[in-house]
Amino acid sequence: MLTDLGLHDVETYLQSGNVVLESGDRVLTGLAAEVESAIADTFGLQVRVILREREDLASVTRSHPFLDAEADPARIHVVFLESAPDADRVGALDPNRSPPDQFEVIGREIYLRYPNGQGRSKLGLAYFERVLGVAGTARNWNTVTKLLEMLS
Repeated sequence: MLTDLGLHDVETYLQSGNVVLESGDRVLTGLAAEVESAIADTFGLQVRVILREREDLASVTRSHPFLDAEADPARIHVVFLESAPDADRVGALDPNRSPPDQFEVIGREIYLRYPNGQGRSKLGLAYFERVLGVAGTARNWNTVTKLLEMLS
């Protein structure tokens, strides 16, 4: 389906909903809409497509505020937002919603640390989307770094 849209070097990562590809000089916002439409036409599914360029992913791996030598990659996540949220909405997020979990919104990403795991956290994707008014998709740190590796 993606090669039929004129995309190249298409490679999926497991069955995670992640795809790396070469889009040439196409504009990402228009491409996201094209892929959403193709998925709907081909599979009958309405899914949000959020794209990042190689340098965006590289920046994320350098910028995670909760990543240090002692950080367990299984407890580090990133939410990729469709667009940067309004500052007032970011200010409405409750930093004490789910202690000891931590988050920081930087640009179009939300960086997360779940010291006790994500399973019982109240900092889920639905919470962020509702408060920020922006769609997103969450990925664990291992997936983020694997996708960057695939693009190298």
